[in-house]
Parts: sequence; structure tokens; C-alpha cells
Amino acid sequence: MNADETADKVARAMLAAEGTGPAWGVEIEEAREGYARIRMTLRSDMLNGHGIAHGGMVFALADTAFAYACNSRNVKTVAAQASIVFLDAAREGETLIAEARETALAGRSGVCNVSVRGADGRAIAEFQGFSRSLGGPVIGDE
Repeated sequence: MNADETADKVARAMLAAEGTGPAWGVEIEEAREGYARIRMTLRSDMLNGHGIAHGGMVFALADTAFAYACNSRNVKTVAAQASIVFLDAAREGETLIAEARETALAGRSGVCNVSVRGADGRAIAEFQGFSRSLGGPVIGDE
């Protein structure tokens, strides 16, 4: 299995093991080494009191893409810190796409940038996550 096949297998195994991603309807579009692109369609229960996407839902989508990208080498990795800038509102029925790119990896530490966009390409948020490897595999050898 090559590196990109491993990354895809890890992301799909992580999604299957989560309660959150399946509950939110998260779909993996692509996962490869150091990269993940996922999508989620906003439902009424994902909105805030203003009738727009709750910031926590946008953050969660970005964080999920971040997790798939930084675990792509099949080494257990978690977030050490993350921040987000919200750029535009999203509404019920809109599909959000989070695209994560690992930009730096040194020892057990990494940096990943995630862009969240509407299906129309409109910038919704920019997220940056800092990861820390815990060691050990995410999934076993098969």
C-alpha cells in the first residue's frame, strides 16, 4: 500500500470510529499523505441564534479535516493548539468543504492550514492547527 492509500484508509477508519463525523454527515472527498478534503451540509440544528452556521460547527469541520491530514501517516496525532478566523456566514442547506494541508512537520510537531469554503468557492473560514504525534499506529496492519 502506498502513502496516499494509507492516508485514505486511516481517514476512513477514523471517520467510521467517530460519533461526531457520521452524526454531522461528514463525507471524505479525498485523503492523501498530509492532505484531506471533506464536506458537510448544514442542517437547521447546526445553526446559531442568527440563523447562520454555528462557529463551533465550522471549527469542528475544519478540525476534522486537520485530524485526517495530520494522522495520514498512520501515526496517532492530536491537536496541540488551533485557531480560526471566520470570514463569511453560511446558511442552512449550504455544503461546506474543508481542505487541510500539512505545511510543516518536524519531529513530533506539525502545522496544518485548513480552508473552509462554500460549495460556490466562497471563503467561510481559515483555520490553523498545530499537531503533536503521540506515537503508535492509528490502524493496525492488514
